[in-house]
Amino acid sequence: MILLLVIIMVGPFVWMVSTSFKKSSDVFTEAPNLLPISKNTGKLYFTVENFKIVLKYGEISKAFINSILVATSATILNLLINSLAAFGFARLNFPGKNIIFMILLSTMMIPFYATLIPMLYITKLLGMYNSLAGLVIPMCASVFNVFLMKQFFQTIPQEMEDAACIDGCSRFGVYWRIILPLSKPVLTVVGITTFIWHWNSYTWPLVLINDPKHYTLPLQLALLVSGSGSRYNYMMAAATMAVVPILIVFIVFQRYLIQGIVLSGLKG
Repeated sequence: MILLLVIIMVGPFVWMVSTSFKKSSDVFTEAPNLLPISKNTGKLYFTVENFKIVLKYGEISKAFINSILVATSATILNLLINSLAAFGFARLNFPGKNIIFMILLSTMMIPFYATLIPMLYITKLLGMYNSLAGLVIPMCASVFNVFLMKQFFQTIPQEMEDAACIDGCSRFGVYWRIILPLSKPVLTVVGITTFIWHWNSYTWPLVLINDPKHYTLPLQLALLVSGSGSRYNYMMAAATMAVVPILIVFIVFQRYLIQGIVLSGLKG
């Protein structure tokens, strides 16, 4: 059963990578080939021409840079803003804290598409329509990430904060020097999930961006798919280039990701 699930999950990914190295004539054959095998000679081969053509004519390079800028900027801002909010809810006492936090949590029940038009209207009023800043600023905070960080911050012993305050550390100093260094697992979780979400985001860029020079990878891939017709080898080459960075990030930070999810979910 587990093997079947693995095949179902991994199979499409393997086919995508394999197809990216095939010639157009070898994508669909009478006997399906998982590896790039020539139907004329029957020999195994790998061609990188698909990648060269996509990079030369598909405007993937510019979209790749835009996606990196948007995803990286949004991740940094999310880590900063969400951690500050979580620190306030977890470690500070102020009137109405619990009520405000419950109101924030209740907004998670509102579908994203219900807020799409108001967000677009406000973004245009702020002069960020059709810009990379418009892709980042409206998405620089997340209630779920605030909740996740708050749960983790509450597990840090209060005695450490009290000792820092006795030594003359300010509230911001406690946040910067005590809380953040001890919260690497949850910061890693929030950072990775935020980066992946913005890297794969399609709806918001589709609504906000109409200038091709500001296209991110999902928009450029959609344009490539509509323009390349049945050239599946080109499509799969572009999709492979888009997936590789996310795969690298997940492999490198997998241990921290699992650790952060466990610690954030079981404590608090």
